[in-house]
Amino acid sequence: MFGLGLPEMGIIAVVAMLIFGPKKIPELGNALGKTLRSFKEGVGLGDDESALKEKENEEEGQPKV
Repeated sequence: MFGLGLPEMGIIAVVAMLIFGPKKIPELGNALGKTLRSFKEGVGLGDDESALKEKENEEEGQPKV
């Protein structure tokens, strides 16, 4: 994962604790998780829409765009 080992991850965690504080870290993690989840849903929705349009075009006999 990006060439990061255990020591580097530990340093990043300590710096995050110093910057944000121990009470804010869970809130940030929760917000990041919600953001990633909504991004994945948005990306998946776009794929579904394009597949649906492609299927409709094939049924109508239109060439793919």
